[in-house]
Amino acid sequence: QVQLVESGGGLMQAGDSVRLSCVASLDKPFSDYGMGWFRQAPGEKRVFVAAISWSGSTTYYGDFVKGRFTISRDNAKNTVYLQMNNLRPEDTAVYYCAADSYFGSPQRDYEFWGQGTQVTVSS
Repeated sequence: QVQLVESGGGLMQAGDSVRLSCVASLDKPFSDYGMGWFRQAPGEKRVFVAAISWSGSTTYYGDFVKGRFTISRDNAKNTVYLQMNNLRPEDTAVYYCAADSYFGSPQRDYEFWGQGTQVTVSS
């Protein structure tokens, strides 16, 4: 059964750091998938946060990240991470991880999605 399970969210304060995790159970080896993180704030569309290639050698980020977030993966643990530093209230959102056989796909093409983890940042 294909499953992506995010964890690590919660209530934070501005300036805090947090690391989100996403453990994947996929129909092919984890290393066959590019992975991405997306987020959806209340009343807004889901937007791209970060993506990482199959081996982890290549990453890219949404413009708003501006060096505060880092995506990484551990293929031995079937896990992708999102380290978020210097959190701001505007980072409040549900954060989703997603998997796709390709790297750099648009959001609509990602094959598998997790249920999301809520991150709330207070000022």
